[in-house]
Amino acid sequence: MQINDPLLSKREAAALLRVSAATFYRRIADGTVPKPLKIGTLSRWSLSDIQKTIEAAKVARNSVNG
Repeated sequence: MQINDPLLSKREAAALLRVSAATFYRRIADGTVPKPLKIGTLSRWSLSDIQKTIEAAKVARNSVNG
């Protein structure tokens, strides 16, 4: 984990992936997006985890096309 790794709300993380909140939760359920960090009753995702999700999708896309 990076020293400065902001925590994102569901809305912020979904916005980075350009998906709705419902689709974001479906991606958590299917394992595409990691489960949240729980801080009390809050659910948060680290920016680095969301960036890794995007990079993994790029790798998967390139392995299918390449």
